[in-house]
Amino acid sequence: VQLQASGGGLVQAGGSLRLSCAASGRTFSSSVMGWFRQAPGKEREFVATINWSGSITYYAGSVKGRFTISRDNAKNTVYLQMNSLKPEDTAVYYCAGGKSASRGTARYEYDYWGQGTQVTVSS
Repeated sequence: VQLQASGGGLVQAGGSLRLSCAASGRTFSSSVMGWFRQAPGKEREFVATINWSGSITYYAGSVKGRFTISRDNAKNTVYLQMNSLKPEDTAVYYCAGGKSASRGTARYEYDYWGQGTQVTVSS
């Protein structure tokens, strides 16, 4: 499975961006999908995850209430809607997929990763 993330860019604080992650391969619809991010000098951290049907989602505390993860299995795509962006949201955002992931909040649960898309929030 290959993942292609897009939608990053430069936005002012308080603005919004929508990230997309398009997947190839037949296992997408049965995979847990997640978004992680990595800021300069920091470790990659969990942002959000969604189960195969879209009925269960989890969020990091720092983004809860501002970000929304969703998926369209017909389009093999997962999205991350980011609202009320803050400068501390600046990072490279990665999408990931896990065929056997459980909760999906840990990096080790994922089998494949996208290349990342840069999000920069100016103050």
